[in-house]
Amino acid sequence: MAKLDKFEKQIEEELERGEWNRAKDYDSLEEALKEGAKSVLKKRPISIRLSERDIMLLKRKSLETGIPYQTLIATLVRQYVEGRIKLEL
Repeated sequence: MAKLDKFEKQIEEELERGEWNRAKDYDSLEEALKEGAKSVLKKRPISIRLSERDIMLLKRKSLETGIPYQTLIATLVRQYVEGRIKLEL
């Protein structure tokens, strides 16, 4: 279970006491958010050419981490486009 800070504990206690109510348009908002998430999370196949050596090394890293190599590649791309990792060119 996640450790909650003071503010989060207060919210949790208020929820347990029934002090929070759903927004009147909750159902339509929930549906809109689900639709938005589908379009953002939708995956598209791409073709990419990698050297045999790079593929071998990726598969080795995949075995070390327990993450499928295609997932590993997708994770690297996502972290790059989000600015969480930098490339040296």
